[in-house]
Amino acid sequence: MEIQETAASAKQAAIRLAAVGANLKNTALAEISRALQAHAADIIAANQTDIQQAEEERLAAPLLKRLRFDQSKIDEACAGLESLIKLDDPVGETLSALELDQGLELYKVSRPIGVIGVIFESRPDALVQISSLCLKSGNGVLLKGGSEAARTNRVLADLISRASVDAGIPGGWLGLLETRSDVAEMLDLEASIDLIIPRGSNAFVQHIMDNTHIPVLGHADGICHVYVDRDADLAMAIKIAVDSKTQYVAVCNAAETILVHEAIAATLLPELRAALASKNVEIRGCSDTMQIIDVVPADESDWGAEYLDLIVSIKVVSSMADAIDHINAYGSGHTDVIVTGTKDRATGFMDLVDTADAFWNCSSRFADGFRFGLGAEVGISTNKIHARGPVGLEGLLIYQWRMLGNGHVVADYSGAEGKAFTHRKLDKRFDR
Repeated sequence: MEIQETAASAKQAAIRLAAVGANLKNTALAEISRALQAHAADIIAANQTDIQQAEEERLAAPLLKRLRFDQSKIDEACAGLESLIKLDDPVGETLSALELDQGLELYKVSRPIGVIGVIFESRPDALVQISSLCLKSGNGVLLKGGSEAARTNRVLADLISRASVDAGIPGGWLGLLETRSDVAEMLDLEASIDLIIPRGSNAFVQHIMDNTHIPVLGHADGICHVYVDRDADLAMAIKIAVDSKTQYVAVCNAAETILVHEAIAATLLPELRAALASKNVEIRGCSDTMQIIDVVPADESDWGAEYLDLIVSIKVVSSMADAIDHINAYGSGHTDVIVTGTKDRATGFMDLVDTADAFWNCSSRFADGFRFGLGAEVGISTNKIHARGPVGLEGLLIYQWRMLGNGHVVADYSGAEGKAFTHRKLDKRFDR
């Protein structure tokens, strides 16, 4: 099927999917989970072939790690589906209600966006997360994964599509794109696609933005920071910094730079270096850091680097304001952490740092849709539009204004003798 037909089919399916009730959507999600487990051997076989080819083609280590989709990943994907089923249906929620006059009521009601086009690399588990979130939120979806995961993605998309349609979901709601030319064509399909979510580098996201009239929800680099303040609990700081960097290095919410207040640098850095060394992390430090511990010299490029590897840069800062300035200059607006014993300083940090996720005394790795209780995520938005941070169900919704009257006309409210609006808030839901 040509991409224009695939997109048009998704558009028609999305219109019908928007009216599908919660029970049917949840039944479909449960059927998808069962299908993944029932066909685990097929999924793993396809994935092993993808991995073998990727190794032969010398795919970068972080991408190769993301590519793996074994039984544990299938189990995680199914756990995510079960979690999603437990969430309330986000479609049709009354966001506000207002009486304009007696018998004339205005409701703001949540609705799906329509058709979401998502472009992502390597991670087959992302395909399961994205498609299931789109289904739960009533959206059609067009998915373009990396060529390195082509076989795995093909099996997953087929299983998800067949299981959901067999459960009663409109056919065509999910489409899989497989070539670079598909992406180029997709950017011209503003009549069928309502939102594009590209997951990749800043350059890639910018390329998408520059070449389409479709709204773009950008998920770019994850240059995340951990700032250890002057009154931080040092044991806590080391624990958080190590987890933020090493719990899983090949992801966008892993810390890439650790900022340390000069007042505690001499005490903290030797212990931090030992903890990171135990995890085989290479440290690249500023000149002040090098005076305290033996590390590789950092240069300007390190402050803006997304390593996605066992490498971290460390900089000693003179104040919290210095740390905030550094983050706002070099960060990507993803996730930034402060470790401090003072609430006022933590709040001040959160108020001033320009980031989607600002954390106090916890790991940057918590920046995740599943951990936020959003039912996984389609990506992280560093934009400042309708969704920011982990984009889960709410980020895939827009709203519709619904007005209920009884023969009301504007003429009755016009002119010197016109009636006045009451504009009274109502504590009620839109009744379907």
